[in-house]
Amino acid sequence: MARWKEGATLLLALPVLLSLPVEARTHGPGQTQHDHERLQNITLAVILPENNTRYPWAWPRIGPAVDRAVRNINADPTLLPNHHLVYFFKNSQDKDGMCSESVAPLMAVDLKLAYNPWAFIGPGCSYSSSPVGLFTTHWSVPMVTAGAPAVAFSSGTYLSITNTGPTHKKLGRFAVRICEHFGWREQVMVVFSDNKKDDRPCYFAIEGLYMELSNINISVEESVFMEESVTYSQILSKIQDNGRGESATGRQINVLPNWSLLLKIKTRDVFGQSLFSILYAPFKPTHTKTVCGFQSVKILTYREPQNPEYQEFVQNLKADAKDMFNYTIEDSLMNIIAGGFYDGLMLYAHALNESMLASNERPKGKDVTPRMWNRTFPGVTGLLHLDDSGDRETDFALWDIIAMVYSTTEEHLTAIPGTHLYWLGGAPPPDFPVCGFKNDNQVFTEEECLCCRRMKLEKELVAQLWRISWDDIQMSDLNKVLRSGSKLTLSLRGSNYGSLMTGDGNLQIFAKTGYHKGNIVAIKYINKKRIELNRKVLFELKHMRDVQNEHLTRFIGACIDPPNCCIVTEYCSRGSLQDILENDSITLDWMFKYSLINDIVKGMLFLHNSVIFSHGKLKSSNCVVDNRFVLKITDYGLSSFRSESDAAKKLWMAPELLRMECPPPQGTQKGDVYSFGIILQEVALRRGAFYLEGDPLSPKEIVDRVILGEWPCLRPTIDSQSDRPELGQLMERCWAEEPTERPEFNQIRVLLRKQNKESRTNILDNLLSRMEQYANNLEELVEERTQAYHEEKRKAEALLYQILPHSVAEQLKRGETVQAEAFDSVTIYFSDIVGFTTISAESTPMEVVTLLNDLYTCFDAIIDNFDVYKVETIGDAYMVVSGLPVRNGKLHGREIARMALALLDAVRAFKIRHRPEQQLKLRIGIHSGPVCAGVVGLKMPRYCLFGDTVNTSSRMESTGEALKIHVSAATRDVLLEFNCFQLELRGEIDIKGKGKMTTYWLLGESDSQ
Repeated sequence: MARWKEGATLLLALPVLLSLPVEARTHGPGQTQHDHERLQNITLAVILPENNTRYPWAWPRIGPAVDRAVRNINADPTLLPNHHLVYFFKNSQDKDGMCSESVAPLMAVDLKLAYNPWAFIGPGCSYSSSPVGLFTTHWSVPMVTAGAPAVAFSSGTYLSITNTGPTHKKLGRFAVRICEHFGWREQVMVVFSDNKKDDRPCYFAIEGLYMELSNINISVEESVFMEESVTYSQILSKIQDNGRGESATGRQINVLPNWSLLLKIKTRDVFGQSLFSILYAPFKPTHTKTVCGFQSVKILTYREPQNPEYQEFVQNLKADAKDMFNYTIEDSLMNIIAGGFYDGLMLYAHALNESMLASNERPKGKDVTPRMWNRTFPGVTGLLHLDDSGDRETDFALWDIIAMVYSTTEEHLTAIPGTHLYWLGGAPPPDFPVCGFKNDNQVFTEEECLCCRRMKLEKELVAQLWRISWDDIQMSDLNKVLRSGSKLTLSLRGSNYGSLMTGDGNLQIFAKTGYHKGNIVAIKYINKKRIELNRKVLFELKHMRDVQNEHLTRFIGACIDPPNCCIVTEYCSRGSLQDILENDSITLDWMFKYSLINDIVKGMLFLHNSVIFSHGKLKSSNCVVDNRFVLKITDYGLSSFRSESDAAKKLWMAPELLRMECPPPQGTQKGDVYSFGIILQEVALRRGAFYLEGDPLSPKEIVDRVILGEWPCLRPTIDSQSDRPELGQLMERCWAEEPTERPEFNQIRVLLRKQNKESRTNILDNLLSRMEQYANNLEELVEERTQAYHEEKRKAEALLYQILPHSVAEQLKRGETVQAEAFDSVTIYFSDIVGFTTISAESTPMEVVTLLNDLYTCFDAIIDNFDVYKVETIGDAYMVVSGLPVRNGKLHGREIARMALALLDAVRAFKIRHRPEQQLKLRIGIHSGPVCAGVVGLKMPRYCLFGDTVNTSSRMESTGEALKIHVSAATRDVLLEFNCFQLELRGEIDIKGKGKMTTYWLLGESDSQ
C-alpha cells in the first residue's frame, strides 16, 4: 500500500512538473501554442528509475535523450503529420532506490488507465521489464527499451518488446565466437557473483553465455559466490582446477600470470567503469602487480560507436542532462544505452508513421511492432540491425591489457588494424593443456609409459590392498544370522555348516557372516592351512579387487592369517537362488523369473569380458540375491584357492570338463553356458537341479551317465506343456554336447529380450515402475478432484457473498459468532413501484415474476458501481444501505444519492415486457442516521438493520411521489457537504410516528464538486 501511495503521489505531481516543460520542448520550429492545440496528441508512457544513476537507464541519463527525440519528431513535418508527441514519466524504483518488479507493473497500469498511451518506453531492468512486457503484450501496446537484456525476453513470450540496446544473448554469442576463433572447444569455467538482490546483473549476463555454450556442447562448470563472504583465492584455485575461466563479477580479480587465460565479462560493471577508476585501474604504472595479473585477462564488453552522429549526440546529451536535471554525464559506455533509447524512439515514430499511413487511425501494437523487427534503420549509434525477435545486433569488443579492440558484426570477429593481443608464451593457450588442467596428464615417451605402468603394477602388488587382518573382522552373533534354507542346500553343504531345528519345526541354517568396518560381510573359509603368496596368487587377488559390476558380489578382501584363512565378500541378505527356488512359500511369476535370469546373463557377460575370463563353478547356489532383489554372481575367480567338488556339485559341470582328469579350475566360457542351461531348467520348473522324470537318479549316477556321453545324451527334462517353448529351445542350445554349438552370453541376452520385454530390468525396478505409474495416476486423480472441490468451494463462496456481506461471511466461515454492531451514521434507500397492486391484478403470476426479475436484475447491475450494500427485496420493495458493514466516513450519503439518480434514470428507460407502452413509476425515499446491524437466525441467516432510521427511511418512500427522490433533512445536511447535488425544498409534511418533518426533493447532480 505504501508503494501504491508513492505512485499515486507521483501521478498527481507529473502534470505539474511535466506538462508545461514537455509541451514547450515538443513544439517544432514555427509552431505556436495555438498550432499545438489543433494537433492530436500521441501519448508515450515512460517507466524508468527516477534518480538511481547506477543504472545506465536511470531517468537523468535517459530523460534528455527521450526529450530530444520527442522534440525532433515533432519538428519533422513528414513524421506523424497532424499529431503531436507527448510523454508522461513514472518511477520504477522502490523505497530503497532499487528496480522493483512490483512497482513497475503498478505504474504501467496507472499510466494505462490515466493516459491510454500509444507506446511504453522502458523499463530497463529485467525484473521490472518482465511483468510490464506481459501487460503490454496483453494490451497490444508496443514497448520500446534499450534495457531488458536477459535471455528470456527472446523466448517468444514478449511479443510487444523491441530492444534497441545490447542483450546478453548477443553477448553470449560473442563469447562463443571467441572460443571458436581460438579453438577452445573442451570446457569453460563460469564464475559469477549472485546475491539474488536488485536485478541480478551477473546472473543474467552469465546466462547468455551459459545457454550459448550448452548449444554447441562445450562442457560448462559453474561456480556461484556472494561477494559479501567470498575468498577470492578459493575462486581462483577452482578456475585453475576446472578450466578456462569466464568471470562475471563487480570487482577486479587479479590473476596469476602463469594461468592460461581468464575471460572477464563485465556484468554489473558491463560498461568497464572500474577499469578507469582510481581504485581498480589496472593500466596505471604504479599498479605493477595489477598490470602483471591483467596480462592473462581479456575483457568482453560493448564497442563504442565511432560515427560522428554519436559523438554529437553525446555532447547534446551532456548539455541536456545538465540543463534538465543538473546532472553531469561522464564519457562512458553507458551512453550507448541513452543512444539506444533515442534510436528506439525514432524507429517507433517511423514505424507508427507507416502504420498510420496504411490505416488512417490509431494502429494496434501488433501492427506497429512487426514494422520495427527484422529491419535496418540509421540511428545516432550507427546502423541499427534488428533481428526477427526484435533484438538489436550489437557490436562488441575484446579488450586486452592495452585496450586492443575486437569488433563483432554479423557474428564474426574482425581485428582492428594496428592492434594485437598479448598472450603469455606468445600464442593463445591450447584447448586442453598438454599436461591437463590439474597437471594430471603428463606426457611421456612410449618406453617411459611402459616403464611407469610396470612400476605402478609392481607397487599395487606389493601394497596388497586386498589384505584384511583377522582382528578387523567381528563375527556375527549366531541368533542374528539364522535364516531359512532348503533341504537340498543342507544336504549339499554337509556337516561343516551347522544346522538346527527351530521350535516351530522349520529347518534353519546359518551363513558365515561378520562385520568389517561396520558393514556386514559374507565370510567363506578356505580349505587350506596356509596360503603361499606367489606372483600368480597376487595377480588373482588384484584382479578380484579390480573387477566390479552391479551383478557380481563385490570382493572386499582376503584374510591369510592361519588358521582363519578366508575370503570376505559382499553379503546378500536374501540368500542364494537355490534357496529361493526351493522355498515353496515364495511365489515366483514369470516376470520375477525372467528378471533373475537376466541378472545372471548380465553378470556372466561382464565376467567373460573381464580379465577373469570365466567362472568355472556357476550354479544356483553361487547366485545370491540382495535386499533389492538384484541377483549377483559369487564364488568367481581365485582359481588357486579352489578345492575338489563332490558329485552333487558337479551336476552343473559341462561334459567335456567332467571327462578331463584335471579340468582347469577356472573352467571355460562354453562350460559356463552349459551351467547356465542347467540353472534355466532349475528356474523354469522349480524341482531342483537336473530334474528327470521317472525314477530319480542320485547325483553320482547322473554325473556318470553324462560322462559316458550315451546317445541320446542325458539331459534334464523339459516341460513340453509349457507356454514358453522358446525358453526350452534356449536350454537345449545351452547344454548341447558340442561346445561350439552353445551360444555366447551376448546372444543369450538378445534371445531373452525377444522372449520377454520386461527382462531388461530387475524385479525391484519393475515393481517400482508400476508403483510410480499408480502414484502418478493417483496424483492426477487427486489433482482433478481437488480442482473440482476448489471450483465448488468458489461457487459456494460466491453465492454466500451474494447473501451476506463479505466481512460477515468470512466470520461465519471461521465459525465465529457475528456480534451485532452499531453504526453512527449510514444512509438508507427505500423504493417501491407505484400502482404495483393494479399491475399485479391485471397480470399473470409469471408475468409479475418476470417483471420484478427484469427490474431488479437491472438495479443489481447498477448498484455494483457504488459503495453500497443491498439489504433485501420484498415484493416490489427494494432496500439498499451505504456506510455498513464497512464504514466509509461521510461518503454514504453521496453514494446513495448517486445510486438513486442512476436507478431513476434506468426506470425511465425500462420497458415492461407484457406492457411495453406503460411507464413504470418508481417512488424513492432516503434518510440518514444511526442503525444497528447483525445476523438474525441460523437457517437462512439474514443481515438485518434495526433502528428508527430504518422506519423513517420507509416513511420517506411511502410519503414520496412517483419518479421522484424524497430525502429527509438529515440526508440533505449530509449532501450539502459535497456541494454538488441539486435539492428542492418540499416543505413540512406529517410523518406517521414522527410528526412534522421538513423534507426535500433530490433533483440531480451538478458537474462541479
